[in-house]
Amino acid sequence: MKLDGRIYGTVPEARGFKTDFVVPACMFILFLMGVAFIYSTQSYNIDEIPLSRQFWVKQIIYFAFAGLPVYALLGWTDYKWMFEHSHAIYALSLMLLVPLALKENLGIPIPFVESRYNSTRWIDFGPISIQPSEIAKIGTCVMAAAMFSRHKGKFTLKFWAKIAAVFLIPILLIFLQPDLGSTLVFFPMLFAMLYISSLPKRFFGAMILLFSIFIGAVAADIHGYSVFLRDNNMSAETASSANAYSSSPGFHLPMKDYQRNRILTFVAPDVVDPRGNGVSWNQRQSLISVGSGGILGKGHAEGTQAKLGYLPSSVAYNDFIFSVLAEESGFLGGALAIILMAVIVIYGCLGAAQMSRDRFGQFLCAGIAAILMTHAFINVGMTIGIMPITGVPLPMLSYGGTFVLTCCILLGLVQSVYRHRREYA
Repeated sequence: MKLDGRIYGTVPEARGFKTDFVVPACMFILFLMGVAFIYSTQSYNIDEIPLSRQFWVKQIIYFAFAGLPVYALLGWTDYKWMFEHSHAIYALSLMLLVPLALKENLGIPIPFVESRYNSTRWIDFGPISIQPSEIAKIGTCVMAAAMFSRHKGKFTLKFWAKIAAVFLIPILLIFLQPDLGSTLVFFPMLFAMLYISSLPKRFFGAMILLFSIFIGAVAADIHGYSVFLRDNNMSAETASSANAYSSSPGFHLPMKDYQRNRILTFVAPDVVDPRGNGVSWNQRQSLISVGSGGILGKGHAEGTQAKLGYLPSSVAYNDFIFSVLAEESGFLGGALAIILMAVIVIYGCLGAAQMSRDRFGQFLCAGIAAILMTHAFINVGMTIGIMPITGVPLPMLSYGGTFVLTCCILLGLVQSVYRHRREYA
């Protein structure tokens, strides 16, 4: 059987079980690891925090009462209903993004829309808040998979326009929040679906060329920003707080200065933060956390970086949870987490895609594999200094109700494809 959406064969007998038990087992182990190390980030003053406000307790509640039931429900039901309602799912995910972009860019006071950390990414309903950008990843993946599976002819200009619109609309709305990190997830998702569509190699050459042009534009913008800081004798923190470069005359990419600081911290940390106590602080402390863990780590809740506040408490339990994990469980603990995620992506998502007998299931699982892999690669990469800090959470490990639910939805769909793989010829 070739994974190109056109050639089908028999399902291997080696994986003849109707339910896949490997992926949920890996998912549950990762979740337990996440809870353990989320607890560690607050362990230094855990007695002073009410139980209802402790992140590890809230994470268990999110998973037990939202994520796990949704995973079981989606895994049991036939995923074909998503194919039939793909337009409605996609439209709903876009509708949730619109109020955020309106408030952030036009200043329109919209109830329930909340701004945090210089961006507008949440819809707040009192005790519950959701991050629509995560839901948009699901909606876009479902819609794109449905479009690719329906299309069986040549890739005409009309079809390309539809695919471009499906991806560019959520990317633009998320970018306007602004949330650069989440926009990066959509490109590998599109690439994965295009790859299994058996397009000619020259297309991918053109894609690489366009990506190179995009990287060049970002590099030119970052260079202009560094020149602006030097000519105005301005620190990166000052520019970020006032969004000075974006507000200056001339053409700039639609980014905030704090986003430019993150990129510049990655490519030239000595330029943007020569003393290491400014915008590059988080990444430097993350490297110390990972490096100091050694082979076996310092022991659970014995890490010093988060406990002493060097790794800020506002990011340790979420974006930098892998740093805490690596410091306290060492190389072996970090390797175990990466292996479990690799099993989920390769064995679970790509395996289900390969065995699926219908095109929608193939494209859906390939897109989900790309989403999870991109999250894992970017998050782990930024904690060890090979990727810029973008605020992309780590699947099943990072704290966050919406993201836990998103992971459970995506993996529930993979389980559904696996369970119903024999029903479509």
